[in-house]
Amino acid sequence: MERAWLALVRGERRGPIALLLRAGLRLASWLYSLGTRFRNGLFNRGWKTVHRATTPVVSVGNLTLGGTGKTPCVEYVASFYRALGIQVVILSRGYGSDAGRNDEAMVLEENLPDVPHLQGRDRVELATTATEELEAELLVLDDGFQHRRLHRDLDVVLIDATRPPTRDYLFPRGTLRESASSLRRAGAIVVTRCDQVPAAELEAIRGWLSQRFPGKPVATTEHGPTELLGGEEPEPAASLNGRSVAAFCGIGNPTAFRRTLEGLGARVVNFRSFPDHHAYSRADVDDLNRWAESLPPDALIATTQKDWVKLRMPALAGRPLRAVRIGLTFRSGQDEFDAELRRIAPEM
Repeated sequence: MERAWLALVRGERRGPIALLLRAGLRLASWLYSLGTRFRNGLFNRGWKTVHRATTPVVSVGNLTLGGTGKTPCVEYVASFYRALGIQVVILSRGYGSDAGRNDEAMVLEENLPDVPHLQGRDRVELATTATEELEAELLVLDDGFQHRRLHRDLDVVLIDATRPPTRDYLFPRGTLRESASSLRRAGAIVVTRCDQVPAAELEAIRGWLSQRFPGKPVATTEHGPTELLGGEEPEPAASLNGRSVAAFCGIGNPTAFRRTLEGLGARVVNFRSFPDHHAYSRADVDDLNRWAESLPPDALIATTQKDWVKLRMPALAGRPLRAVRIGLTFRSGQDEFDAELRRIAPEM
């Protein structure tokens, strides 16, 4: 269902029926726009209560449904404050998990073993738990741009360069959760996956941001593979160069993962995608094993770390299974971004 909707709103489905469906979704998006504007207006005018935590709060969020690469950015922010000796706790809604611990939480737990991660619907209550029981000195709110009940001292908003708001529409006609004008609330803007678009396109995005939102710091970044997990020891990501690789993932932007593999020099011989935050069942694993049996004998199978933490399997049908760990690398604007983070850090 999700794939069919994305194919429709991105214009991949053609024909008169698709045109009519998109027109209907455009009408529905106007109603959705009224709802988001009304809700934001309630908070802007103080008619809905905003709760202030006893510690600084940094929100890392975005404008869109689906992946913009928040997890590596959350990891960067939390690591920045841990390096300053600050006790950090991450708060998130926990989408995609009935047990209150989704794939993103498991990735962050693995990569940041000294940073607690609380998940739940009521993040105001989580903030109280973090400060009173875990002695948090700073809170990082994961995917929190639209969660306005909890006051934040800094709103970091991510924009995926491969899907900028200038080429998108409000939900359900597109993937925007709210209009691009909401970027006025942002304290810092981070453009992600800049290596996956032409330089002229990236400059157009930066020019649009500087014109529409002058004075806001804008950083450009890449999501770079750092290592392969799943074997006895981590392997260099560069070891995929020249190898035949079959891949699968259940993330918000599967095309970006494929581009990452191709950027490493891998020959992608087969690629499968699942819905974002996919919970792999026994039937899924059996299906993946059957799929793996059909692959060339020399093929290595790759997936994302978000998918691998839910599977924890070294191989599929005898083919090695490796997870690509991704880290955030700045192209420009890192000093300005770090200065914004340091500005709200509690004095130690």
